[in-house]
Amino acid sequence: MTLDLLEKECINCNKCSLGATKLHSVFGAGNPDATLMFIGEAPGAQEDEQGVPFVGAAGKLFDKYLNAVDIKREDVYIANMLKCRPPKNRDPLPEEKDACFAYLREQIKLIKPKMIVCLGRISAQRLIREDFKITRDHGIWEQKGDFLMTAVYHPSLLLRDPRRREEMLKDMISVKEKYEELKK
Repeated sequence: MTLDLLEKECINCNKCSLGATKLHSVFGAGNPDATLMFIGEAPGAQEDEQGVPFVGAAGKLFDKYLNAVDIKREDVYIANMLKCRPPKNRDPLPEEKDACFAYLREQIKLIKPKMIVCLGRISAQRLIREDFKITRDHGIWEQKGDFLMTAVYHPSLLLRDPRRREEMLKDMISVKEKYEELKK
């Protein structure tokens, strides 16, 4: 399996009802050999229109954080748990997360990152642990199998709650430090 073949399979997916309502599948973007992988929740309206993750307002804010800690977007890989947009950006349903999880698992297997940063609670609860609380556990590093993992606030939360932006910057500084360590 290759990323290209997996993406083609994903584009034609109808494992859940979201496949019928999508404009585009949002598979992922970035360096297929990345050391660092960011995993969000699901595409938003702009992502659904363009087929690229994190290109809307939250994506622009995320890019500012990447720039602030000198991480180039083209050096990392960015994906979402879901590959299709839930209506009105609602939280993904369990059956939708289950339907897409095989694609994400295969993406991770093909990219082989050394570290994974979950963007928000939805991906953290699936990838790190079910009882993950983003306000309590963000920025805490855990070794999960072959991966060093943490979660940071989802950029869309920061648009709604700017008071958390300083915490996000501290977490992203920590991401950069670990990233530099692992690149050695």
